[in-house]
Amino acid sequence: MIPAIIKDEALLKQVEAYQSDNNYFHIWWLGQSGYLLLWQGKKILIDPYLSDSLTKKYVNTNKPHIRMSERVVAPELLKDILIVSSSHNHTDHLDAETLIPVFNNNPGISFIIPEANRSFVAERIKMPADFPEGLNDGEQITIGDFSFHAIPAAHNTVDHDEKGLCRYLGYIIKFGKWTIYHSGDTLWYDGLDNILSAFKVDLAMLPINGNDPARGVAGNLNTEDAAELGRAAGIKHIIPCHYDMFTFNTADPKLFALKAGALQQSYTILPIGGHWSSEQL
Repeated sequence: MIPAIIKDEALLKQVEAYQSDNNYFHIWWLGQSGYLLLWQGKKILIDPYLSDSLTKKYVNTNKPHIRMSERVVAPELLKDILIVSSSHNHTDHLDAETLIPVFNNNPGISFIIPEANRSFVAERIKMPADFPEGLNDGEQITIGDFSFHAIPAAHNTVDHDEKGLCRYLGYIIKFGKWTIYHSGDTLWYDGLDNILSAFKVDLAMLPINGNDPARGVAGNLNTEDAAELGRAAGIKHIIPCHYDMFTFNTADPKLFALKAGALQQSYTILPIGGHWSSEQL
């Protein structure tokens, strides 16, 4: 089991230490595609997966989800969260065992989802169907000082429901002078680099676990794709994700580092629970 570099109460103390920083934003990698974002004392959760629900679900099946890294923080410890987002319906991006404690401990929290998934989401998290804020690709919402602009994600295709609503999304998040991109789960579909170029992204969190049909799950960018997309889209800095969670569906971040280095693409590889600041830009 890969240990978290910092976890639980120690993590929260580290977050608290940056609460009054008005110059830079801070993120912590929570494992898989999950992040905690802090900016000027305001906190956002992005695609958090902080339980063992998938390991329990798939025990004694032909697709065991054997956890590689320890949990960074118990979800019930997370307080004063302004927004939580989910990019799509897969459990490592929409986990009831993570989200329900977060909602219970954060009255007034906003929850951003793909509009296409509203009914499914409401059933999974045991909340009224009108609770989440739903977006379709090309739409945006502003909550407090944060604007979320939804763009399509291809997992494995850009998939729409019968109403034409996009089931898989990435989010461009703007706040202050900063712009970040959380891709959700995606492949590099035609035009993605052009979409991202228009936003002048400071930081992108991109999956690197790849697309192997033998795994029996939908795929993502691989280590080379992520670096090449960053370079093509003019992204200032990349933090890779979606690895070191489950043994059957991971990748070696060193391969990403090799490709990014060859392309002169700026990046940081975070440890589990690792912290990054925009001061590094």
